Amino acid sequence: MIPSTYPPKDEIARLTARMLLEIGAVHFNAETPFTFASGLRSPTYIDCRKLISYPRIRSTLMDFLTVTVLREAGFEAFDNIAGGETAGIPFAALVAERMALPMTYVRKKPKGYGRNARIEGAMSEGQRVLLVEDLTTDGGSKLGFVDAIRATGASCGHTAVIFYYGIFPETERTLGDHGIRLHYLCTWRDVLAEARAQAAFDADTLAEVESFLDDPHGWRAAHPG
Repeated sequence: MIPSTYPPKDEIARLTARMLLEIGAVHFNAETPFTFASGLRSPTYIDCRKLISYPRIRSTLMDFLTVTVLREAGFEAFDNIAGGETAGIPFAALVAERMALPMTYVRKKPKGYGRNARIEGAMSEGQRVLLVEDLTTDGGSKLGFVDAIRATGASCGHTAVIFYYGIFPETERTLGDHGIRLHYLCTWRDVLAEARAQAAFDADTLAEVESFLDDPHGWRAAHPG
């Protein structure tokens, strides 16, 4: 069912940040930074996959994501909802259910046997597809998924995520140059503001996180690891 309420965007952002903090999806550690698969280091880490284990929060955030997309892209803008492997799959299914649309998912690469497909489910030429993922950092991983969707003859000009880092200015430019508009619920700035409001972390940790958000490239240069 399509949600009938439309909280303001800033309230959606605040509540999303609050829920992520409540379930322990937010991790700040300035003393022992996290190392990502890329090798880059950060005092922040977000685990949106935890959301699938909290049905009340999961349902609320999927309502928020659905109304955000409808408000920003249109009520009749899509014919198919695609999830990116693997984190985007459950969220795509939940959004598709709310929008009463078919759901598919996109593999990161062909599976190497059988049909060797990247698209699982029914996607056809001319369909307008919304790509759903859990989060985006610099937007790079979205391009491969979108290209796989477009290779079917479908179009994909929008991607929706729960969490957007919001600290790399090139992200939306990268997506925009590829013809993709980003929709999201909250960013690191929203999480930091809510963490301060709740005193969820000590002041020194929050100050270090703010330093990273203000200049992530400079912070990493100062913390080579």
